[in-house]
Amino acid sequence: MRIFHNRISQIIYFFVSILIINACGKNKEPQKTPKSIPAIEVNEKTVTTFQSFPTTIEGINNNDVRAKINGYILEVLVDEGQHVTQGRTLFRLETNTLGPNASAAKSGITAASANIEASKAGVNAARIEVEKLQPLVEKGIISNVQLESAKANLLRANSQLSQANAAYQQAQANYKGAAANADYSNIRAPISGILGKINFRKGALVGPSDPMPITSISDTRALYAYFSMNEAEYLDFLNNIDGKTVNDKIRNLPMVDLVLANESIYPEKGKITTVTGQIDPTTGSIQFRVSFPNPNGLLTNGNTGKIRIPKQYKNALVVPESALYEQQGNVFLYKIVNDSVVATKVNVSARTNNMGIIKDGVKVGEKIAAQGVGTLKTGMRVNAQLTTTDSIISNLKPKF
Repeated sequence: MRIFHNRISQIIYFFVSILIINACGKNKEPQKTPKSIPAIEVNEKTVTTFQSFPTTIEGINNNDVRAKINGYILEVLVDEGQHVTQGRTLFRLETNTLGPNASAAKSGITAASANIEASKAGVNAARIEVEKLQPLVEKGIISNVQLESAKANLLRANSQLSQANAAYQQAQANYKGAAANADYSNIRAPISGILGKINFRKGALVGPSDPMPITSISDTRALYAYFSMNEAEYLDFLNNIDGKTVNDKIRNLPMVDLVLANESIYPEKGKITTVTGQIDPTTGSIQFRVSFPNPNGLLTNGNTGKIRIPKQYKNALVVPESALYEQQGNVFLYKIVNDSVVATKVNVSARTNNMGIIKDGVKVGEKIAAQGVGTLKTGMRVNAQLTTTDSIISNLKPKF
């Protein structure tokens, strides 16, 4: 019996030993090989970023061309897109009645002038009569009645002369009006510039009350580009510019670029010259005006594009965009500490050209994971393969 119990004890001890060995084997994990990842040392760099705003382009002076009188277009003397100089005749209107009206008004001047001469002769004759009778009355040779009658004739003659002069002035005014109307049949360029679309052609009836102009002219020797900021953007913008007043800040603004509709950069730099004095209550925005030279006439009235305002960050902490990831509205990267990665929250000032500009969270010289951050987690051992920020950035595809 005792032998049997010893045998049972040996069997139980054997199975317990096996269970202990198996449990120890399961708890012991095999050593994993550290993951190889590209890494960089955080460094400082001077970086330029850009703020972009949609813009519309206008010539520095834009004028509508309209008829000053009603009439049918007789001749179209120019073509669309043509450069014209101020005063050049662009269109002629029919003048079937305007010419004769001017001639008749000119004849009225001649008649009024002849009437003035006749009135002057009458004044002279009446004055002579008064002067002849005056001494005779003084000597008592004739009565005073004749003298008074002569003086009355002189007054009438002077009145007729005044009327003749007034008629002459009216005749001149009539002629000037008729001549001006006849001249208005020649529609001239109000300014020098590029001719726009011609909305009315030969035979069309035009007049000063037409809602649509005959054409328009734009002076595009220089151009204005207009863009807007909302109120928050405007306040942030001003806060980042040196100067006490708005005018001081505008003077201190850097030159800006114009990105054309095909994404090319206009070769001439622009200068922000003015900002409207108040925020538009209907849109909540404020408008800026940029002046651009246009020496080669590359731009025209109505062009569109984007104004690109540069902002420079000196000695900024720069990391590749691929080193950053977002989680619950925060931005993180992985620092490498003792061959392991640690998720670290950072504040990003700006992002540009596949780079993140870091405000705080890392320091110069610290190592961080440069790529593959989606496969990492805090505490993971890594084999950091040091490279440069520029080499990582150059291999990244632009983000749109």
